[in-house]
Amino acid sequence: MKYGTPYLLRLLLLNFVFCLSSNSGFSQSAEESNNSVFQDWRFKYGEKGFEFRSGDNNYLLQIQSRLQFRFATPSDNDPYTFNNFSDNSNNVFKVNRSRLKVGGHAYKPWLKYYWEYELGQSNLLDYRIMIERWEWLNIKVGQWKLEFSRERRISSGAQQTVDRSILNRSFTVDRQQGVELYGRLRTKGPLDFNYWLGVFTGSGRGARENDDKNLMYFGRIQWNMFGENLGFTSSDLGIHQKPAAIIALAGVTNRSPYTRFSSSGGGVLEGFEEQNPGQYRINQANLETALVYKGFSWQSELHWKNIQDRVNNQETKLNGFYFQAGYLAHQSLAWWPEPLEIAARYANFTPNTLQDYYLDEITLAFNWFFKGHRNKLTMEVSEFDLETADVGIKDEFRFRIQWDISI
Repeated sequence: MKYGTPYLLRLLLLNFVFCLSSNSGFSQSAEESNNSVFQDWRFKYGEKGFEFRSGDNNYLLQIQSRLQFRFATPSDNDPYTFNNFSDNSNNVFKVNRSRLKVGGHAYKPWLKYYWEYELGQSNLLDYRIMIERWEWLNIKVGQWKLEFSRERRISSGAQQTVDRSILNRSFTVDRQQGVELYGRLRTKGPLDFNYWLGVFTGSGRGARENDDKNLMYFGRIQWNMFGENLGFTSSDLGIHQKPAAIIALAGVTNRSPYTRFSSSGGGVLEGFEEQNPGQYRINQANLETALVYKGFSWQSELHWKNIQDRVNNQETKLNGFYFQAGYLAHQSLAWWPEPLEIAARYANFTPNTLQDYYLDEITLAFNWFFKGHRNKLTMEVSEFDLETADVGIKDEFRFRIQWDISI
């Protein structure tokens, strides 16, 4: 779905008017309202951009923009077929992302809202309302990236590498429209859990309707092993003096014409170009870990995916995993620059367990943090290896450098 610039301007205006007109002075006379509507409001620049906040903290409007500049050679795309290895030979310099983010709360601090717009492609990516009055029970309605995969859920501006691994294309559930319950259940002991349960249309970003009566069902349970919820972040910029770690298990089931999702919406994997309503039943699961301690950070995912073609009566199984670690080495090396992080990732993908077909990725990256993830320079080198029974081994190297800045 495309949204032009006039639509974007209307959204900004509506958000601003929404916060201002909702002030308690709105019920007064017009003259009193004009004199008091700005009286108690405070303006500042914070971690989420420019902030307009009422004196009673019942209304908050945050506006932030983010730009991502990238150079890549010989190509910016991950190779995933033999032809990709043969054809990738174009140097790329581009504005990879240009985002506008608007969020805050209205009426009460626990009634929150957020939307995110991609300016370069004129796409409304996220829009949601969150009721977060209690820690143990919250509700979210709208469109957003599901919490199925840590790698996908972490913002592209907060990654340790230039972008996500080779698993993302095939296993991400990405943005969906629906409703979700979530919260945190904990005691003073080791019983500390976060949970997410959701029901969605299952047709991807921007879909106005479903193709059939089937819905997408999603669940995630996360154990906060040492009593801290790490959230969906990477890098230990806070330098944890005590370890913090999580183990999570997530699952999704959906029936639709699609075998993959992305920011563009529903799509297809290779070999599944036929698209009929309700043709593919997708069942998938992800086992996830994460750890931070004294500048060291770790995360991993182990994926399974089953595709049942209900039209042609075929079944395909995919699996993959990645391990990723980063370290702010000034914690142990006196000569290492404090803003510099080194990170590495290994990923393995098997697109069909019944075929001898394997794709590997090894990536080494360096981040220079000017202002945390809000202003950083990332450089990485990756090697991809494709092994098939027919062709043998095919490999490719890629170099990328990226500047990501939020204002």
